[in-house]
Amino acid sequence: MKNVPVAIVGGGLSGLYAALLLQRKGIEYILLEARPTLGGRIVTTQSQQQTPTELLTAEHSDSNAAELALINSTDSFDLGPSWFWPDFQQQLGSLIEELQLPSFAQFEEGDMMVEHAADEPPMRSQGYKSSSPSMRLKGGMAALINALYSRLDSTSIITNQIVRRLNKTTEYIEIVSENSFGQLTTWQAQQVLLALPPCLVEDSIEFTPALPTELASQWRNTATWMAPHAKYFAVYDKPFWRKQGLSGEARSSLGPLVEIHDASIIDGNGALFGFLGVPSAVRQSVSEAVLKAHCRAQLVRLFGAAADSPKAEYFKDWSQDPFTATTADANGDGQHASAPACKAASGVWAACLTAIGSEWSQQFPGYTAGAIEAASVAVQSLPASLANS
Repeated sequence: MKNVPVAIVGGGLSGLYAALLLQRKGIEYILLEARPTLGGRIVTTQSQQQTPTELLTAEHSDSNAAELALINSTDSFDLGPSWFWPDFQQQLGSLIEELQLPSFAQFEEGDMMVEHAADEPPMRSQGYKSSSPSMRLKGGMAALINALYSRLDSTSIITNQIVRRLNKTTEYIEIVSENSFGQLTTWQAQQVLLALPPCLVEDSIEFTPALPTELASQWRNTATWMAPHAKYFAVYDKPFWRKQGLSGEARSSLGPLVEIHDASIIDGNGALFGFLGVPSAVRQSVSEAVLKAHCRAQLVRLFGAAADSPKAEYFKDWSQDPFTATTADANGDGQHASAPACKAASGVWAACLTAIGSEWSQQFPGYTAGAIEAASVAVQSLPASLANS
């Protein structure tokens, strides 16, 4: 048994930010992450020509704590969320500024390409710019995860721990987790913060006693952002489409990519990325190689022969990520849903269990800014006495 005032379930953005806020308040915590890496839906990969900057974690033989390799490369590509909007996501913008993370605006100069039908050639159309600039981080969104982790006590963060059960006793919450070897560990906490998508919480964690019926129903029926989606990246030496006066943006009714954007790095590789419009079940009926080939063929239709020879390709199907998507998620629309209740209104769970994942944000449900907001609201509402526990 390991006893702490607060246990955080999930090591994505909301979980790590909650850990930072708890640390600043002098509240001891343990953070349990199911994956071997931190970041949750923030996954940053990069060109095969560069040193990998994916989050690397390793278990200490003595403390089983996560250890992160921080690598300062900026040639990175986001397989999860890519953008933030500091003009109206001010809390997230302030955090990025506080952490001194360099950012740059999404490239939107030039025309866009549009595909309407198979018997019509793609059309060139006037592009448009976002009224509030879409911003990206140098090094990808993983730079935010790296910066948060570097400020935390690594011995309080444990990866490869899948939380299976939460049992409420008269004195504490008992948390049972399972590591990659099938070994179970039991923890005790006065408060639990759930930094996971609502649907995943309801689907994968056993609660004793059971959650209130209405609350469980709300969580089960809340769509998980990104869960049904898949992203494809093609990396090139240079953003050749810009010389054609194109922004790299495209919309298509044919697919497989329905929405395409420039993902190039400043002073680095050119890149295009797109969201697949092919349903999850159909994607699983063919190989990844076949899907990539169809995506390349579409980029050739839209941007010319130079698009046929990317130096690297990346593909991430979030519907197949067991720590993101449930079966219901994979068949959903994955849109930003209205936030469900973040805690029980009454009963044994009301005063000790709070959900802080992005989907629980009242302002920005499903967005990275939502993860920051939900975590902040939850930590502020915790009893001050926890600092003395």
